[in-house]
Amino acid sequence: MKNLTATRKGILTGLIMIGFSLLIYYSKGNFENGLQYVTYAMYIAGIIWTLIAYQQSSSENKTFKNYFSEGFKCFVVVTLLMVAFTFIFLKLNPGMKEDMALKTRAELNNKGNYMPAQVDEMVEKSKQYFVTMLVSMATFGYLIIGALITAITSGFLSQQKKTG
Repeated sequence: MKNLTATRKGILTGLIMIGFSLLIYYSKGNFENGLQYVTYAMYIAGIIWTLIAYQQSSSENKTFKNYFSEGFKCFVVVTLLMVAFTFIFLKLNPGMKEDMALKTRAELNNKGNYMPAQVDEMVEKSKQYFVTMLVSMATFGYLIIGALITAITSGFLSQQKKTG
């Protein structure tokens, strides 16, 4: 495990997250439960693992920039894997789009502010952009979380006194 690069740690972290996400979906029937937060904890743990391993193995100058570069190599790969997984999963499970459309229709009808033709149009638009919206949210969410955790951990580790 010591010879794993940051990129390989990102691949391993992403594959574990995908496996756990599939386990959640097929055991619970959806992603609308608290177990999804475990996937985010795995993501955070993968980034921190990468940065701590870098701290312990590298002999080069350990600046914030160097730490962040290592973390970036990990979190960008995880993001890529999770975005690809999200896209493929949504394409293979069109029922999710239909479930969303039913919920949207019920929500709009309950509000009572829209004519039936308007509701139909809004539901069709939401179906049209469903995959794009979720893939975009996954992309930005994983990038933001990854950058934030990497920056915080890099800042902390780069400020630690050098031993030796």
